[in-house]
Amino acid sequence: MAEKPARERKRGSGAQYVYEVLREEILDLILPPGSPIDENQLAERLSMSRTPIREALVRLAGEGLVTPLPNRSTVVSNIDFLSLHTFFDALTLMYRVTTRLAGEYHTPADLQIIRSRQADFARSVERQDALEMIATNREFHAAIAEAGRNVYFTNLFCRLLDEGQRILRLYYSSFNDQLPQRYVVEHEQMIAAIEARDINICDRLAKAHADQIVSQIQSMISRGVAHTIPL
Repeated sequence: MAEKPARERKRGSGAQYVYEVLREEILDLILPPGSPIDENQLAERLSMSRTPIREALVRLAGEGLVTPLPNRSTVVSNIDFLSLHTFFDALTLMYRVTTRLAGEYHTPADLQIIRSRQADFARSVERQDALEMIATNREFHAAIAEAGRNVYFTNLFCRLLDEGQRILRLYYSSFNDQLPQRYVVEHEQMIAAIEARDINICDRLAKAHADQIVSQIQSMISRGVAHTIPL
């Protein structure tokens, strides 16, 4: 993987900067699952106090990317490949439920937000920026969930999207981060179905969208791609 330019640090954005650095290193497996995060070393490396580091770790813990331990230390969360089928079941169901509800309850303002999020995703695909694809894909599907007007489904779906960020990173890596354009088209088809308020097509497209992601990842695992990653 080509070396990335150093992230520019902005004034007054300490916790955000730490969050972005750690999130990138965790998603790219520079910090592998189970590895400890030393706050003192991190403070020295990033030239800042431990307060913004702790704030960033709280945010990452909320996304399931790090795990606080009872002794006040923190480690990168493990990926439980053995139970991945249950995660996929829940994820697929949430794709379907939230897209159906968006088709039923969306407003014109919701569609505007969804289209904006889709434009962001399409640009990230064009740039072949995997981490940006993960972030913009999350925001696209979160916007669909919010259009469905069920806060419980929205919260659950966003939690699943957050916890699946490293799985999605593996998914994009299976294409060498050159995601086929058809996946952008699938988003556009979902938007069209939502706008048409065709709940059955919303359901079918959302299921197909989830199924191809799950199938690709399961194929990677069966080929042993994930065996080099600690469980």
